[in-house]
Amino acid sequence: MLGPTGHSDTFTRDNLPPPDLWPDLVTAGFDYPEWLNAGVELTDRMVERGFGDHTALIGNGRSRTYKELADWTNRIAHALVADFGVKPGNRVLIRSANNPAMVAAWLAATKAGAVVVNTMPMLRAGELSKIVDKAEITHALCDTRLMEDLVACEKSSRFLKTVIGFDGTANHDAELDRAALRKPVKFDAIRTGRDDVALLGFTSGTTGEPKATMHFHRDLLIIADGYAREVLGVTPDDIFIGSPPLAFTFGLGGLAIFPLRFGAAAALLEQASPQNMIEMIETHRATVCFTAPTAYRVMLKAMAEGADLTSLRAAVSAGETLPAPVYTEWMERTGKPMLDGIGATEMLHIFVTNRFSDHHPACTGRPVTGYEARIVDDTMQTLPIGEVGRLAVRGPTGCRYMADDRQSKYVQDGWNLTGDSFWMDEDGRFHFAARSDDMIISAGYNIAGPEVEAALLSHPAVLECAVIGATDEDRGQIVEAHVVLAPGQTGDPLMVKLLQDHVKATIAPYKYPRRVVFTDSLPKTQTGKIQRFRLKH
Repeated sequence: MLGPTGHSDTFTRDNLPPPDLWPDLVTAGFDYPEWLNAGVELTDRMVERGFGDHTALIGNGRSRTYKELADWTNRIAHALVADFGVKPGNRVLIRSANNPAMVAAWLAATKAGAVVVNTMPMLRAGELSKIVDKAEITHALCDTRLMEDLVACEKSSRFLKTVIGFDGTANHDAELDRAALRKPVKFDAIRTGRDDVALLGFTSGTTGEPKATMHFHRDLLIIADGYAREVLGVTPDDIFIGSPPLAFTFGLGGLAIFPLRFGAAAALLEQASPQNMIEMIETHRATVCFTAPTAYRVMLKAMAEGADLTSLRAAVSAGETLPAPVYTEWMERTGKPMLDGIGATEMLHIFVTNRFSDHHPACTGRPVTGYEARIVDDTMQTLPIGEVGRLAVRGPTGCRYMADDRQSKYVQDGWNLTGDSFWMDEDGRFHFAARSDDMIISAGYNIAGPEVEAALLSHPAVLECAVIGATDEDRGQIVEAHVVLAPGQTGDPLMVKLLQDHVKATIAPYKYPRRVVFTDSLPKTQTGKIQRFRLKH
């Protein structure tokens, strides 16, 4: 049963899935008042709790305290309502790289009662148009350095009528900034319900029609009060850093919601290359890092060359499975575990994870408190221990696609089916096998690509690799490995045989790559996630 709404524009509530297609939501232990505004909870409420002078955001050459962030976002919220006509429930798109101004824009729009759609700078006009049309977005806030594609989108859109520029640097010299500077620092935030949609997360990596996942104000706090509190044990002394875009829910949680919920700080990078992150970690003595395994491999190499990353107490890996060799080397170099976890845009953030007191290589761990997980077959029957099947999960957050027939595929019998193949061991820990649609079936054998990748990565000649299933007339598919060699190594037939023999000696011989392709680099997303689909012929 949904609670009260503060939205005068009821578009998102009207487009929630039918109640019978919702997942079971288990919210015991996550109790919030009926009226709740997440933007207020992460700013003004933190000032009330005594964190006003604590650093909240670091980026683009300066730091901002919680009091400065609260005042800044209140001014912007005033401007959005009074000058630009944002009404509660209107969808507001934000286009920016990771910087403090983007966080301020998101918080301000949330305070104004808007439903925010954060987007990546990489998106072009055609991709933006699909999002705008699906969510019927009326307003957009854009870093002035990135206006071109959004202006082109506005010209062709029947929904988007107001595009407002903000200064993504520290100068505050753009239309939104100038309007905000004339406003008071106190703002009576819109009285939104805990069950009002606060965020639309568009799924990454999809083809064709984009899917919008709908998240309530309470959901934004649940992921902090669950995973961040229980697993990371965040304190006000923590400084967060990472590479995922704030446009992804993984990044929004790890680089904004988690630190701001506990009085900690976030160090934001517009260009979050591994080298830039290393420099920021050393400069600000960052303590919690969110990034993908590929970036951690670069960090390991930098540590071997003298980089000082000893301030990190938590290294969170997500986005793709964490290869055992990366975990093992990180443990050897730092004495601290790397926390592998799995999340989903549909679930908002991580729901199965390793912990500081319970961590193992090639293991994703146990459910975060409040979540349940099991391995099921195609009929939703629980599979025996050790058998690979579909991961089903339920808890305090869950999939709600906006006006999308694909809801009935993702949610079955009240459980969220994440599209991942896992198996569970006798101790109740979950182990990733592959994306459910990425299992390689060769001559009747089911082969999980990540397992082959981990075997290859354990060879000293391999710097990076990606494994895919390639069509084969005799076997249906064969294992094809795309390999980036370490400096000084030669990609010749002898190396092919060495790597094949190494895999055969490391895992079951039938899983070895029958084809090895040497390459200078692998295609990746902005977050460093390998795009295996681009390797398929």
